[in-house]
Amino acid sequence: MSLYFLLGTLSSGGRNMLNYEPNLLVNCTSNVDIPGANILGTYAVLGCYDYVLMVDAEDNEAVAKISLEIGVGTGLHIETLPAIAIGFLADTSPGDPLDRPTYAQETPDRSDLT
Repeated sequence: MSLYFLLGTLSSGGRNMLNYEPNLLVNCTSNVDIPGANILGTYAVLGCYDYVLMVDAEDNEAVAKISLEIGVGTGLHIETLPAIAIGFLADTSPGDPLDRPTYAQETPDRSDLT
């Protein structure tokens, strides 16, 4: 599985959809069921993008399907970035090219939010 970051910007239609249904993105991402792709996290961000999604996918086809489904369901324009663990870039020792770096996802402690 590979890590991808989906950078989303709301279209004008998406802003209207979100205005009428504030939980639109939460509902859409929780109902996405694409074989070979899992959403690891969804974040609202400040800056030139509105949302960032972290996705673990088997291949480009799976992440393209999840990107399309989320984009259509939410009115997001999505730019997809494949991610490479930086440990892989720094590794200069020869090894098995099929050995792939791993990454870890930490779940934020939400107990202080209640």
